[in-house]
Amino acid sequence: MFDTFVFPYNSTLSVNQHVENVDEVMRIVSVALNNICFGTLKLTTPTYGDLNHFVPVMMNNFLYCLRFPGQLNADLHKLAVDLIPFPRLHFFLVGFAPLTSRGSQQYRALSIPWLILQMFNAKKMMVESNLRHGRYLTASAMFRGSMSTKEVDEQTCEERL
Repeated sequence: MFDTFVFPYNSTLSVNQHVENVDEVMRIVSVALNNICFGTLKLTTPTYGDLNHFVPVMMNNFLYCLRFPGQLNADLHKLAVDLIPFPRLHFFLVGFAPLTSRGSQQYRALSIPWLILQMFNAKKMMVESNLRHGRYLTASAMFRGSMSTKEVDEQTCEERL
């Protein structure tokens, strides 16, 4: 489905521009999206529409705190200040939960521990990476819905990320 020969060159040649000219970079790799479609969602023949479904859904949820009132409202500047410890290290790995396929209308109650495990699961990341061989400089988990901030904090601290 992909012309994989071009991917390493696109990534390598764009790094300098992303380091010097961009404030926040959210990497999304087509191969990782394809793996999500095959492995997680069990789609037999994912289309570009299936892959492209994740990007606007993920960005919509990421920017949710800018559009609606809430207890912990933020803006992009505040997120950058909180998440970027060093100016040149502004590359985000994005995990998203729950993952649903395009057109899916499955609604079910989700627990906070389950959501946290899914967000930090390498198979649910928008980039192919082994999270066990690296370190997090910072992390942010954004939740939507009615839940206790205290419960989210407790569950996040209990998980070994």
